[in-house]
Amino acid sequence: MKLTVADIIQAMESIAPSFLAEKWDNPGLQVGTKDHPVHTIWVSLDPSRKVVAAACKKGVDLLVTHHPLIFHPLKSIDFSTPTGSIIKTAIDGGLAIFSAHTNLDSANGGVNDVLASKIGLKGLTALQKKSGPETCKLAVYVPVGHEAPFMEAFFQTGLGKTGDYSCCSFRSRGTGTFLPGELSAPFIGAPGEISQVDEIRMETLVEKKDIPALVSDLKKAHPYETMAYDIYPLASLQTVQGLGRVGELEKQSRLDEFARKIGDKLGLSSIKIAGRPDRPVKKVALCAGSGSSMIKPFIMSKADVYVSGDLGHHDALEIVERNLGLVDIGHFSSEICVVDSLVERINQILNQSGADVGVCACSMEKNPFNQIDL
Repeated sequence: MKLTVADIIQAMESIAPSFLAEKWDNPGLQVGTKDHPVHTIWVSLDPSRKVVAAACKKGVDLLVTHHPLIFHPLKSIDFSTPTGSIIKTAIDGGLAIFSAHTNLDSANGGVNDVLASKIGLKGLTALQKKSGPETCKLAVYVPVGHEAPFMEAFFQTGLGKTGDYSCCSFRSRGTGTFLPGELSAPFIGAPGEISQVDEIRMETLVEKKDIPALVSDLKKAHPYETMAYDIYPLASLQTVQGLGRVGELEKQSRLDEFARKIGDKLGLSSIKIAGRPDRPVKKVALCAGSGSSMIKPFIMSKADVYVSGDLGHHDALEIVERNLGLVDIGHFSSEICVVDSLVERINQILNQSGADVGVCACSMEKNPFNQIDL
């Protein structure tokens, strides 16, 4: 089975839905075209010059990264700049680059869940919950014999999409009644007379934000002077989604002991903590990557300790003053564990489809920070 970049994007959408991305973020296709054929995929944390060059040398077709190559709009592509050089290398080497960033952070089974699993947390909830699109059920009533042309218009609006399927709907037959007013011009019946009409109820799912435009389009295609329709909001059964995670350790620990265990599990040579070393730790909050912006949600969570990276001096001061704990494991170390997990999940999806595509982790990435002894 031959696949393209578009097929991998579809697989990634099921892993890290794009609606979960923060507004400031820029996930998605960074370089390349969606119809580019894919036989080999690499997964890495960053689309660095070294990684991109190595992928091109190995004949890789698609590089899936966590961090986007392009964060802000480019005014020019100067090959002498780091970003411009990477773009040129990718294009010359026939390499497409796709990124899943804050959407992969927030997604169920994403970066934060992988880190929480490594640390040994149970009973996870999102530190800052992310709501998905509000879904509704739209039901429209059409007289029997007119459902075929209306259904064509129905699906042309884009209605009826569920996962990988389109044109999804359900139809049932019943009897509709109405009494046209004196000034009406009914399609069936006459003013002042009660009419009973065999009708088809057509229903499908729609996002709440799309309803006004969709209803307007459907009214133009409906035979009735006044289209009869219903809209029902649907309850969400989404799993844990949102930035960060909050969970509990199986056994209570001291802050310093907890930090050492994290270091051992993640293979770290050093780790930073703030707070009393003997401070009891049971409930833990974490945020992979740069976690300073999540300090307030951590405090509100009533967790004992916060695990993250790129934490600052003032973050540490506030944690100490509140008699809480902080463990800074660094940006790279908090996220690199997602690479192997992402390789496994992409492989599972592709194997189910029978696709012959090689997916592997880029093994050359290292923490850009080095520790030196003074």
